[in-house]
Amino acid sequence: MTDLQSHGWLDGLQEAVWLVDETHHLILHANTAAERLVGMPAADMAGKPVLGLAATPQDQAFWAEPPEVIAAGIHSHTSLVRANGQLVPVERHVARVPWGPDGRTVFMLTMLDRSAQEATERELETLLSELRATLDSAADGMLVCGLDRSVRAFNQRLAQLWGLPRQLLVERDDAAVYAFMASQVTDARAYAERMVAIEREPMQESTDILELRSGMVLEMRTVPQFRQGRAVGRVYSYRDITRQTEIQASLRLAARVFESSLDAIFIADSQHRIMRMNPGCERLVGPAAKAFEGCTAASLFGGGSDAAFMERVQQGWARDGFWEGELWLPRDNGAYCAVQLSWVALRDDEGLLVQSIGFMRDLTLQHAAQKRIEELAYSDVLTGLPNRLLLSQRVDTAIQGARQSDTGFAILFLDLDRFKIINDSLGHPFGDRVLQLVAERLQTCLRQTDMLCRLGGDEFVIYLHGGDAPVAESVARRILDDMLKPFMLDSMGFSIQCSIGIALYPQDGATLDDLIKQSDTAMYRVKERGRGSYGFYQPQMNANLLARMQMEHAMRQALGLQRMAVHYQPQVNMATGRITGAEALIRWTDPEFGAVSPGVFIPLAEESGYIVTLGAWVMEQAVREAAVWMHSGMPIMISVNVSALEFRQPDFVDRITRLLAVHQLPPTLLELELTETILLQDAQEMEQRLRVLADLGIGLAIDDFGTGYSSLAYLKKLPIHKLKIDQSFVRGLPDDDGDRAIVSAIISMGRAMHIEVVAEGVETETQQAVLQQMLCEHYQGFLCAPGLPADKFRAMLREPLPLKAQGKHRPVNS
Repeated sequence: MTDLQSHGWLDGLQEAVWLVDETHHLILHANTAAERLVGMPAADMAGKPVLGLAATPQDQAFWAEPPEVIAAGIHSHTSLVRANGQLVPVERHVARVPWGPDGRTVFMLTMLDRSAQEATERELETLLSELRATLDSAADGMLVCGLDRSVRAFNQRLAQLWGLPRQLLVERDDAAVYAFMASQVTDARAYAERMVAIEREPMQESTDILELRSGMVLEMRTVPQFRQGRAVGRVYSYRDITRQTEIQASLRLAARVFESSLDAIFIADSQHRIMRMNPGCERLVGPAAKAFEGCTAASLFGGGSDAAFMERVQQGWARDGFWEGELWLPRDNGAYCAVQLSWVALRDDEGLLVQSIGFMRDLTLQHAAQKRIEELAYSDVLTGLPNRLLLSQRVDTAIQGARQSDTGFAILFLDLDRFKIINDSLGHPFGDRVLQLVAERLQTCLRQTDMLCRLGGDEFVIYLHGGDAPVAESVARRILDDMLKPFMLDSMGFSIQCSIGIALYPQDGATLDDLIKQSDTAMYRVKERGRGSYGFYQPQMNANLLARMQMEHAMRQALGLQRMAVHYQPQVNMATGRITGAEALIRWTDPEFGAVSPGVFIPLAEESGYIVTLGAWVMEQAVREAAVWMHSGMPIMISVNVSALEFRQPDFVDRITRLLAVHQLPPTLLELELTETILLQDAQEMEQRLRVLADLGIGLAIDDFGTGYSSLAYLKKLPIHKLKIDQSFVRGLPDDDGDRAIVSAIISMGRAMHIEVVAEGVETETQQAVLQQMLCEHYQGFLCAPGLPADKFRAMLREPLPLKAQGKHRPVNS
């Protein structure tokens, strides 16, 4: 090079070239390739600092070095930021070159764009795997050992291939190196056996294939090392054949893989005519595969004359060295098969196309899987109904249409009543099948324009297209009627009741979430009123629901804040006038809500499950208080209400037994008040539990008798000691003939079955007199006393009853 100032020839270079002033590091000149690489005219780059081309801290540090250090040059891979901000990987070279006849020198910076090369490597890595025809050759890892396996030498490539930790390289612990290498092989046992066999034959050469746990496949070649004709060691060379870059090795590998590959492979000549197909390709194309030999590869896809298709392929070859895309492959039966085609160009040293290889993969299963994934994404797995995501899309569309046409629609929230009983008694698999039957029946109640969605569990949501209040009400009635028809499963007939809440768009909500929330609130109110019906959302419901939530929160805090108390209402013997027992009644006084009626918070506790905690607390307080009465010489029976949920707890009997033992209260002084509902659910299990309690000596009473499903059958077979006549029947005495007849019948039934009878809610002397005439044995009510705090009740036990509460007899209490 004589004069770089005449630098027009630099524009002919494919490499990007910059001439840089040594003193100030300013760009003196950039060639045309540099313009293309940076995306900036050479004139704009001239006079600017070369640091503008430095994209990494290492580059900036390099240009900050003294000129003598920079003059030593550098050849490395780095990155360049183009004018548009894109980061481009480049191969960079810096050298000092003469500049002008006066001996002056400049730095010449050259860069070669490596974007295409890196993109090709990334794309081909998974698609071509071992069939890499256009990659650069890789150096082998070398390991030189003595006959005693002592490591004499190794190169860095070995450490890279095997991932040897730096600590092992520093320690020079040969045994640790061998152990680490053995741990990286997938089949450690076969590897160990092979290494022993190689060591036994020091004069033999061998070639083996190793598969590492990292997924890398190595070709291990071993040759003996001689000195003066004697074997003194062995040289191991390891070649990474997972990314084979030598054309000859790629072709050898292709020859082995071609016939056995599960992928369909065809080889075409430079004119794109098919030369060979592997068996996988013949199976994919079908019986007509042989007829395509000699035809253009594009004809496989019904595009033999499709010049546009081949133009796209050749553009991909020119840009990336391969073309990839999804095509439809015609089959002999007239159907089409979706395939993924990767078509790779093989070129000679001069860049001319020699052959091309096509890799096809059948996408039938993948498309089916994708379709199934989409179905799962938008449908309920159990019932196949649309899920909330698909419902949301449908409702969004409806909302957009409603805004334009000023029409509305309805959302129905449906919940199966007491479905938990089916799951608990017959098992979840049976319950799942019931839900499938319910989904089918609900679907028959709707139009094709409507949509039924399962939210989860036993909750369903229905979108009624264009539905107003009359339409929604009609559909709800139809659903309720159809659901009452018997279901049949495994020769078992049963019925299912549901509750439905209805919300209308746009008056009840502007989004699906709002409408579901409001319809859920309306459904909840239906359940409060007895289930098995439907109801429309009313704005006041949310306020009621909020108040209900606030009350539930306050109730859960009340025990810890000592705002709950147990009061005791006397039970009086009609004949003697003595207090023979007391019913424990929970009372709650709240700073915000005041004295809260048990009729309000007890149902709330039952629905939320908190009744178990409340019941356990009341039981403990009552047993403790009864023990105090007994130890004070006033032993009377304490009666405690037990909810169905509390009674079904697995540890209920054990807990009662422990309480009695701790407070030393005889079981005969404890009575449990149960509802008829408890006795009718899981009758066999309940009977067993009741008999265990009765055997302990604990009394069992039926509370509110006559208001449930009264049955002589369970009274006869269960160990019931007492019936409590509900106050709703006592209240009508003596004038209401119906109440009088019911009360008389219950008392007669009790006497006939030797079961004590207690009348609840006795408030007048007239009621007491009538009950006494009917031979009722006990009563409780305001005539004697309301529920009293423990201290007042103790005081009452020590005093005689007032005359009005004693009846004909006036004995002193004991």
